[in-house]
Order: sequence, then structure tokens, then C-alpha cells
Amino acid sequence: MSKKMWGGRFRKEINRDFFQFQKSAHYDWRLAEYDIYHSIIHVFALCEAGILSASEAEKLTSALEDISKEVKEGKFKPNLNAEDIHTDIQNRVAKKVGKLAHKLHTLRSRNDQVTFDEKWYCYKEGVYILSLLNQVLSELNHWGNRYKDIFMPGYTHTQRAQVVSFINYTGAFFCMLERDFQRLDSFLKKSSIYIGSGALAGSAIPRLAYSEAIKKFLQRVESYPKPSKSEAVRNPLDNVASRDFLIEFLSILAIIQMHLSRIAEDFILYSTKEFAFFDLPEEFCTGSSLMPHKKNPDFLELVRGNTGKVYGNLMSILTTMKALPLTYNRDMQADKEPLFSSVKTIGDELKIMTEFIKGIKLNEQQIRHALEDEGLYATELVEFLVYEGVAFKKAHNIIGRLIRYSEEKNVKIKGMSDKVLKTFHSKLNHGNIKRIMNPKYAVSSKKSLSKGRQTASSGLARENRA
Repeated sequence: MSKKMWGGRFRKEINRDFFQFQKSAHYDWRLAEYDIYHSIIHVFALCEAGILSASEAEKLTSALEDISKEVKEGKFKPNLNAEDIHTDIQNRVAKKVGKLAHKLHTLRSRNDQVTFDEKWYCYKEGVYILSLLNQVLSELNHWGNRYKDIFMPGYTHTQRAQVVSFINYTGAFFCMLERDFQRLDSFLKKSSIYIGSGALAGSAIPRLAYSEAIKKFLQRVESYPKPSKSEAVRNPLDNVASRDFLIEFLSILAIIQMHLSRIAEDFILYSTKEFAFFDLPEEFCTGSSLMPHKKNPDFLELVRGNTGKVYGNLMSILTTMKALPLTYNRDMQADKEPLFSSVKTIGDELKIMTEFIKGIKLNEQQIRHALEDEGLYATELVEFLVYEGVAFKKAHNIIGRLIRYSEEKNVKIKGMSDKVLKTFHSKLNHGNIKRIMNPKYAVSSKKSLSKGRQTASSGLARENRA
């Protein structure tokens, strides 16, 4: 077992099985970068408070920045025998500066550290996910404009309903993910990180020392992604006891996952032989070990399948936090693995989805064939009669009978004579039927829609927080 940051009160060594059970270094090493930030700020605060000399502070800061460089360059190898990442960082500093490291943890608690670390982790990963969302939005926009003159059947209840433009179809998913972008952007803008809670009651270090330390840190590391608000703690009990920031973050990720799953389901459905509207890119599909002809949409199915995991991660933390007494409890160690799991899942999916959408091709011939279904234009025929002065209920009934007649007689409405059409209504004739029952008319007749093309909103061109 590695050196611990506690133990003076105990006579017996910790049980080995229990040590393995309770340690977290094998997953919370992902917080190393942010734990170092906390330590640097704390060193500055100790120096401001006169507890550390300027030379001691510089030695500790230099050691911490050396470790930080290893993390950023991907050279950091976590000690999986350490109790947690806080202990691992402490021990590494000790190897560099010797007994001076005993002063690093002066007047602070891991309770304060872990909240700080997780908040900064959520912020930085949120910035990354925001950039990936922007890429998917951009690709949806390009895809829609690539086929801007294509029309396709729209569905309700998984039944053909009305004709829609393809750009309006892709625009629906664009709108969903744009709202996700806005939710995440709002979360990041209000992100606040505090320091100085101690274990729960605050710290003996003056508030002004923490404030000055934070300023000094932010000036020294201007290139770091920084939350909008970093300051001395407002309420230490709340700070170490609360994980609502994490729950909100996972809620946003769960909504993103829900939208990705819906996208995946549509793409799967429209790529089946029964629809054959979409041809999916082979490089994101797999075959069958038995059936030579198969081209399985595995990426999309995995996205759909991951939804249970991402929802479960959110529910896991909500359940963990339910009815916990103030303030910090060890139950809260269970918040990290669900967080890391959802962040990785969403990040991987968004990254691949951008490339996936680029490779989807439309089977235009198959789509045109589907648009020959005359039922798709029934609503437009009703609308025509309404503008001719027919009451909507009566118009609805007239066209309903016309559709039934077509099905029973097995004859196309477009093929009916004017004489037959006029038995349903005097304004129905071959010329009007031919004009109304085509995709371009059906889409252009919707006057409530904006005439502008679907484009990425101006809000998506964000400043580069990373």
C-alpha cells in the first residue's frame, strides 16, 4: 500500500481487502490536472497567509507544474496502488521536494479538493463536447443543403403522413441538437468554482488570501480553460455536500444521448430494404459471421444501446445523493465513474457521428417512388377545397371518400376522369389534381414556414474557450 494522507489516530493497519475496495485511484486519476490546479492555488493562498515562504511556495509550485506538464503531455502514469488521485499527487510532490511536501496539505481537505476537481472537469469536458456538438450541427447543415432540392415522405405514427423537404427533415435534428448546444453553453457560462471549504466548516486561511491566490493562478496560467467564476467559497457546507452541478451536467448529456438515439433510430429505419432511402457508409457498419450479404448499422445500434447506460449514470447519482445528510459522505465517491462514463460515451458518439453523416447517401430513385403514394397529398387537397370556400369538416370528408374510392376501385386519383372527380366536388378536376399532387407544391403550400434555408445559428460561432 502507498503512503496515506491520514492515520495518526489509528493503531491498526487498514484491512487490505477494504483498502482495495475503497480506493479510487484507478478511475479518479482523470482528475489529476484539476487537482494540481487546486494545489497550486492552495500553495499561493498559504503564501499569502504567511504560512509558506515565497521560496517554499515556488518550490512546491514548480514541482506541481512539472507533474502538470506530464499530465498534459500524456506521460502521467497514475499510481493505481494509491488511495486516490489526491494522495498520488501528494506523494509525487514529496519525491520532488522531500519534507517540504508535508506543508502542501496544510489546512485543507480532500472534500474541498474533489468538489473543485469535478467542477473544473465538467467545465473542460463540457467545452470539448460543445465543440463536438458544433461539428455535428455543421455537418447536418451541409447534409441538408447537399440535397436541398429533394423531397421525402414525412411520418407520424410510423405511417406516411405528408411530403416534407429533406432540408426540413435534417433541420428537425439540427433544432434538437441546437437546443442541446444552448443548454450546455448556458451550463458552462454559469459554472462557478470555489476553494476554501476545508472539510466542511471553512478554513483558517483568510478569505482574502484565497481571493488573491485565485487571481495569481489565473494570471499565471492564462491558456487554461477557465470557468467564468472562480472565487473563495460562499458556503462551505453546501460546497462539499452538493453535486447538483454534476447532476445538471449529466442531465444535459442524457438529453443529448436521447437525441442521438432518435437520430440513430431514424437512420437505421430508413436504411432498411423496406425503406431504402439511405445508404449508410460501409466504414461504420459490420457484416455477419454467418450471412455474407449483411451490412449491419452497428454504430447506430450501439448509440441507441448506450442510451440505457447514459440514463443509468444520471439515475445512479440522483439515487446516491437522495437523502444524504450534510455534509460530505463517502457515498459521494460513487459519483465519479458514472460521470466519466457519460462524458466518454457522448464524446465518442459525437465525434463519430460527424464523420458518419458525411458518408450517408440518399437513394433518390427509391424516395421518388415513395412520393408516388397519393395519400401523401390528401391534406393538400383538403386545404385546396378550404380555400375554395368549403368548410374544413366537409372538405375532410370529401377527400376521405375520394381516397377510399381510389383504394376500393384500385385506381389512381390522377387517373380519374373529370367526370368522376366532380362527383366528389365541382372544384376537383384533372388539372387541379395534377397541380396539387406533387412534392414541390405540397411543400411550397405551407405558408407558415420560413423561406430561408436551414443554416447554423449565429450562436454556434462561439469563442474558443479551450
